[in-house]
Amino acid sequence: MKSFQPRIVGFLCNWCSYAASDAAGGKKQPYPANFRVVRVMCSGRIEPQLVLKAFAEGADGVAILGCHPGDCHYKEGNYKALRRFAALKRMLDQLGIEEGRLILEWVSAAEGDKFIEVVRTLCDKVKALGPLHVARVAQDREPRRNRL
Repeated sequence: MKSFQPRIVGFLCNWCSYAASDAAGGKKQPYPANFRVVRVMCSGRIEPQLVLKAFAEGADGVAILGCHPGDCHYKEGNYKALRRFAALKRMLDQLGIEEGRLILEWVSAAEGDKFIEVVRTLCDKVKALGPLHVARVAQDREPRRNRL
């Protein structure tokens, strides 16, 4: 029997976290293949609806990785991400989605090792939680435009 491998979506800031993933790759440091990277210009650009859509489309976990506070290329984007993250945690709780399935971490361009550690830790945590059944139900629903 094949063991459960969670689907993880990572939204990575172009200037720091994505650069950290690139640095880790340059050093040939592997990370779990079930972690899918979505490159965004800033963690502050990640709308809550985007995270909810990732879960609805079958993600078992989501990571938002951005620049350290005070180092944002866009001045205050990571503070905006922090405020949205707090709201998202409340929404996910109301939807019955465990808190450990969504993380927000600050990873600079020079922290390739930290990037690998964050990804592995999240993948292990979500694997222990098991598949997200709420997303599977939402995915099976008939599209709104086809309903009467």
